[in-house]
Amino acid sequence: MDTAGKGRSRRSTLAVPGSSVKMLDKAKGLGADSLFMDLEDAVAPVAKEQARENIIAALNEGGYGSKILSVRVNDWSTPWTTQDVTSVIQGAGSILDCIMLPKVQTADQIIQLDSLITNLEKSLGLPVGRIGIEAQIETALGLTHVNAIAAASPRLETIIFGPADFMASINMRTLVVGEQPQGYDVGDAYHFILMSILIAARAYDKLAIDGPYLAIKDLEGFNRVAGRSAALGFDGKWVLHPDQIDAANAMFAPRQADYDHAELILDAYDYYTSSDGGARGAVMLGSEMIDEASRKMALVVSAKGRAAGLKRTSVFEKPTD
Repeated sequence: MDTAGKGRSRRSTLAVPGSSVKMLDKAKGLGADSLFMDLEDAVAPVAKEQARENIIAALNEGGYGSKILSVRVNDWSTPWTTQDVTSVIQGAGSILDCIMLPKVQTADQIIQLDSLITNLEKSLGLPVGRIGIEAQIETALGLTHVNAIAAASPRLETIIFGPADFMASINMRTLVVGEQPQGYDVGDAYHFILMSILIAARAYDKLAIDGPYLAIKDLEGFNRVAGRSAALGFDGKWVLHPDQIDAANAMFAPRQADYDHAELILDAYDYYTSSDGGARGAVMLGSEMIDEASRKMALVVSAKGRAAGLKRTSVFEKPTD
């Protein structure tokens, strides 16, 4: 299946309430890599139908440039899910990149959504498999099934950590989303959760996205929490306010020096393993030994840098002797 948006940058994913026509329009000019138009938590029950209409109109009006466009529908425990998916795909299926499913608890919920999307694509004459799925892990049960969820459908592009609902589901004693609970001073209370999501994502070639930081005026706190998931290897983070966008884009892009070094490793390894370079498997690049494992690590940093639009500031020079 050709899942839309696979491999494209999602350093910053902007949440936009489907009930706000003003925010749907404002999002067009913001620098987020992707955005999701929300039909779930940000929309009151009585406003769901109008929000669907707002989102369909916004998608058809366009103007979002190269942003990846998702719609977060309501979860399967609600009466709205099927109508959310059906209305949005019928109204704007040729434009939409992904359906985001919140509070995913089992692989069957992804399979059920895949089947619904497939039937809609067939009935509407849309390319089957083009619309991707993003799965949000927000409960203890969902985390225990995260590997099966990651493997449930070739449509699945992204696994997302939903911290607020998750914290509630395990009775974590804090009201500050993403921050360490008071009294927990032996490490990172979120490390196991983040690593479980990340490993499942990487095992099945999916993207891993960290959820929101709700204290939108606390950029220092945002950078601290985003730095945690960026260091582990997550691909990006949700943003709730324009002020968080630049911070996320910077945090989840490599530093210029690291990007340059990764590109040098790739060029050097390509040269030294060639017949002209001596067909060697392990060589020195300055004071550093590089080999096949180095190449794989450099590919990760290089890909992130290229996706972020970084340009090289150094060039590999072949030895003259």
